[in-house]
Amino acid sequence: MNASLGPAANRIALDDPLTDGRQSETALKVWRGAARLLRSLDFACLSEVVLASGRRADLLALGPRHELVIVEVKSSVADLRADSKWPDYRLHCDRLYFATHPGVPAEIFPDDAGLILADGFGAEILRDAPEHRLTAATRKALTLRFARHAALRLHDLADPDGRRVVDGL
Repeated sequence: MNASLGPAANRIALDDPLTDGRQSETALKVWRGAARLLRSLDFACLSEVVLASGRRADLLALGPRHELVIVEVKSSVADLRADSKWPDYRLHCDRLYFATHPGVPAEIFPDDAGLILADGFGAEILRDAPEHRLTAATRKALTLRFARHAALRLHDLADPDGRRVVDGL
């Protein structure tokens, strides 16, 4: 939580664990559609997961065969153009996708990543992502990070005031 924003910002983040206050309404709809698609494919999804590199994945998904997918949400042409960090995500997943909405032209997205077209209700894969298999050690570390993140998120939902007690807020 960002202490510089005060207790109100911390409360908002705990009340809505899917956001950290930086996402636009459009980005949240794209995220939801992409997450619903992945869930239908038997993936478990988490938003805003901080990776070992310090980068934050918009959506990290763990599949039924332990495959790890990162989805980078792009809500506009400017959002994609401003992002130079997306190639770094390949070090943390087996497949990398971009997800966007119908108002963003599909042809602007790099061919070496998958592409998902989403809205607030669902999504479809327009282009499958090439596979870049993680090493066993990286897979294990990322899976444990996923589990820890999910457990902390679940605890925050079950006990919204617990974090303030622990952090002394």
